[in-house]
Amino acid sequence: MNSPLKKYLDIRYNPLQLLIIVLLLLGIFFRFANLDQKIYWHDETYTSLRVAGYTTKEVVQEIFTGQEITIDNVQKYQHINNEKKLGDTINSLAKEDSQHPPLYYIIARYWVQLFGDSVTGIRSLSAVISLLMFPAVYWLCIELFKSSLTGWIAIALITVSPFQLLYAQEAREYCLWGVIIVLSSAAFLRAIQSQRNQKFYWFVYSFTIALGLYIYPLTALVAIEHGIYLIAIERLRLSKTFISYILAFLGGHLAFLPWLFVMQQNQIKGLSWTSEEVSKLSLIKTWVGNISRIFIDFNLDSNAPLIFVVPITLFTLIIVGYSIYMLYRNLPQEIWLFIFILIGVNALLLILPDLIFGGRRSGVNRYLIPCFLFIQLAVAYLFGTQIFSVSLLKRKLWQLALVILISCGIASCSMIASAETWWTKKPSHYHPQVARIINKANSPLLISDNSSINIGNLISLTYLLEPKVKIQLVINQNIPKIADNFSDVFLLNPSGKLSSEMKKTYHYKIKPVYPPGMLWRLEKNGTSTKIPAQISTAREY
Repeated sequence: MNSPLKKYLDIRYNPLQLLIIVLLLLGIFFRFANLDQKIYWHDETYTSLRVAGYTTKEVVQEIFTGQEITIDNVQKYQHINNEKKLGDTINSLAKEDSQHPPLYYIIARYWVQLFGDSVTGIRSLSAVISLLMFPAVYWLCIELFKSSLTGWIAIALITVSPFQLLYAQEAREYCLWGVIIVLSSAAFLRAIQSQRNQKFYWFVYSFTIALGLYIYPLTALVAIEHGIYLIAIERLRLSKTFISYILAFLGGHLAFLPWLFVMQQNQIKGLSWTSEEVSKLSLIKTWVGNISRIFIDFNLDSNAPLIFVVPITLFTLIIVGYSIYMLYRNLPQEIWLFIFILIGVNALLLILPDLIFGGRRSGVNRYLIPCFLFIQLAVAYLFGTQIFSVSLLKRKLWQLALVILISCGIASCSMIASAETWWTKKPSHYHPQVARIINKANSPLLISDNSSINIGNLISLTYLLEPKVKIQLVINQNIPKIADNFSDVFLLNPSGKLSSEMKKTYHYKIKPVYPPGMLWRLEKNGTSTKIPAQISTAREY
């Protein structure tokens, strides 16, 4: 770089770095703000259940008896105690949830032992882990682009990314998985590019693959994508570099063999919903919406006015599409090919099964974390090359675009940090409204069974219910004996069998109170009970 241009860039780095530092502080604030305000949703309750060492089988056996119980009786299974040890945590995952390996849950157990197992306590682990993404992304940008400017801009985009914030405030393993994906990719690039200490970097790469597998099994796809890239740039040659990759790949996966055996021994459950048929148009809308939400997420639903949805979607898609084009146009093949493979292969491996066999795997944004991370890096490169363009007009336009993107990101993060629910919280999205209806009753009883999503959803709801609410839980169509001292009797997502049997046995009518939240009420025939007006819902997209 010639000295005048270097001086030109250095003059402008200082305000840019100052801005990024401000954004970084703001992003840290967002990650720790109101950690307990949003609903502790269905999936998170299973995190606490596993961390505490319980199984759903135990929950069903102990409290789905048809007897009246309290909120505390249900909440028991969300808290650690001296009866359940670390081995119970691992055993709970192995028997019932082996698609979620134990590393995050082991870390979480030790974390809550130190900081408490409240909602704030357990979510704070993800918030702390999310801070590791900043240095990890900077390292990856150095290895990939050899540009500290791109690294700084990538940090800025990730700091105010609503997609990143949602997982940073959620008691699940996906934030940790994202960090490991970035670290393994950086270690991989360092290993193939380094002239010295190659064995050390290959060991680091193998170690990150092993860690990633013990966090989330889809790490295997990322490692395979690294191999596809290496085959492409080595032109199918069995080079020393490729042999080193194979050894590192095998080393990481050999370390995962014990848990792979556990997964094979225990049938993986809970994924049938991903193969449910959805229309191709709905799937495409989800793809487009998920890409847009990487940068801008105002919690808009499918009924939102097009005047709001279309500009946001077009703006983000144009930026993402142009960033892909600029990578291909300006960078050597060994750089743009790496990003293309990490974006494209990850997406295609989920999209193709949906298109061929049906399903909605490609609409689940957590499965696409590798794809979305590298989209963010591509956009960071675009702005890194354009905001200091020699052309004054181009420079101003791209600086304006960056300001708009960051401003929308800040607005999105501000909304998320202060919200009580978000579109990602399905099927617990409407719990705040459901809880307000139930809590409004003088002496409410809530009945539910163990069908479908009820166990996790029920536990999630108990975080919002007042102690006066009593609960009766039954197995399948077993009919509970209902006392006469309740002012209101509610049903949470009752199975068809339970509803029909209660109608036959007690001659009750079952009327919807709040269908979006799967809440119903029992009414005796011939009686008239005023149904509370529906509370306006948060918009879901």
